[in-house]
Amino acid sequence: MAAVVANTTASRSQRTAGALYRRRRITNAASLVLACLAAAIGLLFLGWILWTLVSKGIGGIDWALFTQNTPPPMSEGGLKNAFFGSAVMCLMAIGIGTPLGIAAGTWLAEYGAGSRIGTVVRFVNDILLSAPSIVLGLFVYTLVVRQFSFSAIAGAIALAFIVLPVVLRTTDEMLRLVPSQMREAALSLGVPQWKVTVQVMYRSAMPGIVTGVLLALARISGETAPLLFTAFGNQYWSADVTGPMASVPVVMYQFAGSPYDSWQSIAWAGALVLTGFVLLISLVARAIVSRNRVAHD
Repeated sequence: MAAVVANTTASRSQRTAGALYRRRRITNAASLVLACLAAAIGLLFLGWILWTLVSKGIGGIDWALFTQNTPPPMSEGGLKNAFFGSAVMCLMAIGIGTPLGIAAGTWLAEYGAGSRIGTVVRFVNDILLSAPSIVLGLFVYTLVVRQFSFSAIAGAIALAFIVLPVVLRTTDEMLRLVPSQMREAALSLGVPQWKVTVQVMYRSAMPGIVTGVLLALARISGETAPLLFTAFGNQYWSADVTGPMASVPVVMYQFAGSPYDSWQSIAWAGALVLTGFVLLISLVARAIVSRNRVAHD
């Protein structure tokens, strides 16, 4: 009798396990199908956007786009002054935000890891990282533009507020990923703390930090809202960083909604060039990460 009960219990357990296994397989298959479907829909819309961008922008790519300034209505021209303005403001923003971000990230990783101040700094950095760019533009407008005037410097400061949290987070994460044995070995040899950070920690984390800087550059190169409130724009060529300066995103915003075909063509061409630049920066950042991974392997 006991054997019959044991066999019955075993068969029930097998049937329960089999039903549970089949249910898990069905759930896994359904999840896989939904995930593939979502990826296919995303790729479809991405391809649609890229096709629209290329088909409308390729016709405006010519030599004049890079050698002529933004034109008046119903005239031919290019984006020379806008390309120059975007390059100047992006480089200034990188020059402002990168040292501050690296310094703050180094402090978080090396000194403020377990402190309350470090926790507060990380929380504030996360807020700044997710803050809408238009809010940062309004902040710099109140802080700088209303006190002085529209200028490329104000635009660079607004973009630097976008660069700062990205570089800070990347530096913090990369330094914390460096094996602690490297730090301990250097300190055991009597090397000062600052030399350990500069010559050991930075050397190991530099590829990741550079990747973060490049990704921040790719992000700010297409920002429009902060520049509308700070750099404002300029139809003419200007190298004066204390005055209004043109930029590609602002010109695209102004020209894309205009009723003039020539302006719309320039806007689409500028969007295509800007997309190509962001793609190039992303590929360079990925190449740096891949090279560093291969070197460690």
